[in-house]
Amino acid sequence: MFQVFRNAWMDTQLRKKILYTLFIIVLFRLGSNIFVPFLDNSAISTMMGGASLLNYLDVMTGGSLGKGTLLAMSITPYINASIIIQLLAVAIPPLEKLQKEGEEGRKKLNTITKFTSLALAILQAIAFYFTLRNGYTDSNGVHTAILKYGDVREANPDMFAVVLSAIVIVACFVAGASMIIWLGDRINEKGIGNGISMILFAGIVSGLPNAVTYFVSLCKENLANIGFVLLAIVIFIAMVWFVIMMTNAERRIPVQYAKRVVGRKMYGGQSTHIPIKVAMSGVMPIIFAMSLMSLPQTILFFFGINGTGDTFWDGFVRLFSQSSPLYAVIYFLLIIAFNYFYVSIQYNPVEIANNLKKNNGAIPGYRPGKPTSDFIYNSLNKITLIGAIFLGIVAIFPIILALCVPSLQGISIGGTTILIVVGVALETVRSLESQIMMRHHPGFPEDTDYNFVRNEVASVHIRLSSKTSGCAVLDRLAEHIASGDSRDIQLFADYLSLGTLTCARSA
Repeated sequence: MFQVFRNAWMDTQLRKKILYTLFIIVLFRLGSNIFVPFLDNSAISTMMGGASLLNYLDVMTGGSLGKGTLLAMSITPYINASIIIQLLAVAIPPLEKLQKEGEEGRKKLNTITKFTSLALAILQAIAFYFTLRNGYTDSNGVHTAILKYGDVREANPDMFAVVLSAIVIVACFVAGASMIIWLGDRINEKGIGNGISMILFAGIVSGLPNAVTYFVSLCKENLANIGFVLLAIVIFIAMVWFVIMMTNAERRIPVQYAKRVVGRKMYGGQSTHIPIKVAMSGVMPIIFAMSLMSLPQTILFFFGINGTGDTFWDGFVRLFSQSSPLYAVIYFLLIIAFNYFYVSIQYNPVEIANNLKKNNGAIPGYRPGKPTSDFIYNSLNKITLIGAIFLGIVAIFPIILALCVPSLQGISIGGTTILIVVGVALETVRSLESQIMMRHHPGFPEDTDYNFVRNEVASVHIRLSSKTSGCAVLDRLAEHIASGDSRDIQLFADYLSLGTLTCARSA
């Protein structure tokens, strides 16, 4: 990986892209420290620990939500909008048609996603404002006001102040969310990697100094904690290694293309494979499951029920808190269920089989059509189960560790952040590799067909690291394989890890 960055830095064009990406990240971090007017930032930080969903969002935003800054909403509206549009594309034919229209269709879907994220940002900002307006009540019943100006709970509230503070706070949150989308677009146009992913990566990594400070303070308090800190570091390294290994793992289904003679030329006869990733759904099942598990606690928290009392609803909150063993069990089962659901809407075995048949391709030992689709379906189910168990283990291991060691309650969502950070890092490295290869950079395998990579990949002019781009490239790839206009397809697919042959549904 370090060699890739070194080679990229030696290239003038790539060096400019890297520096531009770093500049955008610096702007993002500066915006994360601009406080929204009329808010008590210390009171917001105290409130964040009262609801698991808010705490999770605070981690995803790099602590911006807990500090009440301009970028408190971060990329959550855009992520939610992307999920909604992706799910609707399965049920709404016009959206599904846009997915299959290539670059122009993706631009239109991206525009729809941006407007949807803006609407969600407004709704989320309004909801967060009402949450802040209600203030925070601790376990001792002591109420703390979060609004410094325009508090409606005052004896004789100034309605002008109430309205002004509401407009300013909501407008700041919405403006921050819009700025995040704009910064992500700038990275997509002139930077390296996926813009939104890089911003999410930067937000999560920004919390690393706080973790280091926490462990250093433990060692200063008691030297006996050094062993505990070393154990935590070893566990962290082991989890990173495990995530990298499983993220790169894939099942390769061999594909053979038949030979055909057109005139005086012979086409086809190539052998390739369909790579199916073990962790093909990424972190999305974990996000779905965590949102669903945190929803009851968060809703009750808005009504002032924090689980410290003896009422039925307080017990209900404690049942859905991360300190409950039942939470880990239900959480694990939901991750498996959502993983199967997400994969089912992403990949269509019938579509893949039909695409192979159209291009005179076949899986050895299976006839084209239904036998091929059944084989792909069965293989997909097996791989999905392994991937779901992997995601479940990564997600619940920090929770179980926190249950065994109460002092580690703060790492309950550490598995999710590791998945995101590792995934974005690998995606960025692949993006750099593809761009270096297109420039025929020395230092890579000499037997790689650079002409093929440069001509075919540069012609579609998209990044190979994303699923959408991979699908578009592979659709072109199938045509060239069928026409015999491809060289060293196996090495190309192996090196770039491009995803399934036809995956129009995996936007």
